[in-house]
Amino acid sequence: MTITVDTPAVHRPLDLDPKRAGRLDRPPYGIIDIGSNSIRMVVYDQLGRAPLPRFNEKSLCRLGEGLAQTGSIAADGFRRTVEAVRRFRAIADAMGVARLDATATEAVRRASNGKDLVKAISADTGVNVRILTGAEEARYATLGVISGFFRPVGVVGDMGGGSLEIAEARDDRVSERWASLPLGALPVEALMKKGGDFRRQIDALLMKGVPLSFAKPTFYAVGGGWRAFAKAHMIAAKAPVQVVHGYRITAADARTFARTILRLAPGKTAELAGISRRRARTLPAAALMLDRVLKHLAPEHVVFSALGLREGWLYSQLAHQERYLDPLIEGAQLIGLPLARVPDFAPALVTWTAGLFKGERPAYTRLRIALCALSDLGWRDHPDLRAEESFRRTLQFPLIGLEHRERAFLAVAIHARYAGRLDAPYLSAALKLLPETDHRRAEILGRAILLAYRLSGGMPAVLTNSRLKIGPNRLRLEVGRSARVPDSEAVNERLALLAAAAGTKFFEITELVEDP
Repeated sequence: MTITVDTPAVHRPLDLDPKRAGRLDRPPYGIIDIGSNSIRMVVYDQLGRAPLPRFNEKSLCRLGEGLAQTGSIAADGFRRTVEAVRRFRAIADAMGVARLDATATEAVRRASNGKDLVKAISADTGVNVRILTGAEEARYATLGVISGFFRPVGVVGDMGGGSLEIAEARDDRVSERWASLPLGALPVEALMKKGGDFRRQIDALLMKGVPLSFAKPTFYAVGGGWRAFAKAHMIAAKAPVQVVHGYRITAADARTFARTILRLAPGKTAELAGISRRRARTLPAAALMLDRVLKHLAPEHVVFSALGLREGWLYSQLAHQERYLDPLIEGAQLIGLPLARVPDFAPALVTWTAGLFKGERPAYTRLRIALCALSDLGWRDHPDLRAEESFRRTLQFPLIGLEHRERAFLAVAIHARYAGRLDAPYLSAALKLLPETDHRRAEILGRAILLAYRLSGGMPAVLTNSRLKIGPNRLRLEVGRSARVPDSEAVNERLALLAAAAGTKFFEITELVEDP
């Protein structure tokens, strides 16, 4: 079944396709990002809409250190960068990476010997590095956010080691307006060490370079420093979902926590839970910049993104049609369908559950389809563990295209799909993220899928010969003659569970005169 969400100019399919989920013919894809602070290579399983990282490693070469004073990359950083790329190239070759791209940002762009470094890398490793302009850096970071969320609208800020890029995400497009300022972790760290009124200096640069017309209700925070900030905040706040991508907090809460970090004595930053020693050094600079940017733009919320420049570059390489595939659904089927006993059952389940909720909005349709894709992921687990294990996995899966509330919805729904107790204590934290209507919807959907598997044995042909109707006072399962009305205690038990979730005690099984 294909459900579409259309605008006048864009076709956005929402469907499951086992063949698309099993694209084993696509080779791994790699990208090397040469930043001002670190150099990182990520190898993805494929060049696709929801790629999963197979390898992720960085080397702290700190190319931007001292750049403001000397105008060039120091010899040690130069050498270490070439060596790091050489290592990355060897790993990529061993993994069978068919395409390895490389980009460089602020430090290489500004350094007098930046082009010399690019030439040295090419001569030593055969890797050709593209030096991005500030405009390109802002665009690709914003495309990363567009690739990782469901139709995002807001301001994207990407704080790297050497610079801060800001642009606007408008659903599927990057606006033509952008800003690139020398306010990355290293120059801001240097400002803080000098002392004086560094906040006023930063505010002046923001006022000059980032018009207030950029202000939007949502600010998307990108970059390693801000990801570390999010990790520390999630642990301190005991967030129900400990995943950076899609973590949303109020701007006021973010600024309060930033000031808490800035009040820490030197050396105490490394003691924050969730912060590595490598990242602890630049965390105060990241906290300071987030505080000043939020003060300047005054958004209502901050949403942290694990996707940025690298993923934006990858997204830009996709065919136009593939860009409009839903990232959540693509990721869910890439994870779920290869694990399923019968991959073709999930598309049949999408059709079978389509009429459960009248007036279903696209935001809920995509969650339902993603759940169908993930619905058989726990079949190998022990029956006593399936509900809890599937719940916990779903909360932590490396899915994109969703925020924490939507993760909680999927996790609660899959817990219900595996007949989990609705009063299980480990659900309580996730349920705090869900309005009561979403909580009930998730339970109904999960129980309906539980019934579908028992009724059909996981066979699409059996499922398509039945219909489920949930009325205000009665639940009815209609079964075609070819499938026969089930005389099964197990089916009735699952009907009873679904009826309880739907808020009714009355349910029945009837035989259709004609098969659906």
